[in-house]
Amino acid sequence: MPVTSLSVTLFSLDHYFGDDLAKIVDAARIAEDTGLDHLALPDHVVMGRGTDTYPFGTFPYPPDEPWLEPMVALGAMAAASERLALTTAILITSARPATLIAKSAATLDVLSHGRFELGLGTGWHREEIEASGYEFRNLRGRLGDTARACRALWRDAPASFSSDTVSFTDLWCVPRPTRPSGVPIWFGAPLTDGNLTLIVETGAGWLPLGKNWTVDDTAAGVERLRAAFVAAGRDPAEVGVRAVLFPVLDDDGRGRLDATLEEGLPPLAAAGVTSASLGLRFFADGPDGVRPFFEELNRRWDALGRSVDS
Repeated sequence: MPVTSLSVTLFSLDHYFGDDLAKIVDAARIAEDTGLDHLALPDHVVMGRGTDTYPFGTFPYPPDEPWLEPMVALGAMAAASERLALTTAILITSARPATLIAKSAATLDVLSHGRFELGLGTGWHREEIEASGYEFRNLRGRLGDTARACRALWRDAPASFSSDTVSFTDLWCVPRPTRPSGVPIWFGAPLTDGNLTLIVETGAGWLPLGKNWTVDDTAAGVERLRAAFVAAGRDPAEVGVRAVLFPVLDDDGRGRLDATLEEGLPPLAAAGVTSASLGLRFFADGPDGVRPFFEELNRRWDALGRSVDS
């Protein structure tokens, strides 16, 4: 299955926007003007000192790294664009109530005319989760309960739901999303048996992640996921897989976009990835580099026919 879309994740915001983080809205305009498919925002509500528990190696950001609240920021970005798809990569379910996630996602979906995708994950930072009013336990259970509760709130009026971490009876959550099936949910999570079931039951896509993750790991996960879709009576062609396209760096640590695309996309396509995600930080050096990067990215994506097979 070919890679048919490119996504850019915006992190290290102060590196290319300085003190004026409102320029992220300009980045959405530029991305749309230059023809990009998709923009993604990561999430942290608050950060403490205990980043040594980061499960994927050394946490690459200081505690005072600026993290915009993604649902608010994506709302502003949606208002500044008309075609660009927008997503959270990922929203931390352990730091928010399920009802708020359902309401915020439906609102953003309505305001963007159906351009929003909800990327969900558990979170990992104890200080952040406890400061948000939740216990640091059963994070995977809360991820599944949150996704299923959102589906109920988007589908039923009134909606009722009962689980170990989320329960409610006879609630209305209006407005509903623009699509009858609800907001597409993508899961950034290891493909455990429980997460596999969750994606098959409620998901539109998978965001592969893990410590020392490889393309072979992604390929094995995609094979399992497609088999599970078939077993559940779902079309395996429906499942989306958005994987990180790791940058090829020059001697100065700058990303080489030509080599990154030409060397990185075919193996991802062979693994079953449908969408590839790049980090802006590796390619745009300061605010003056944002537009040139998006222009170059789309020139090269157009030259590839906006699709890359294995």
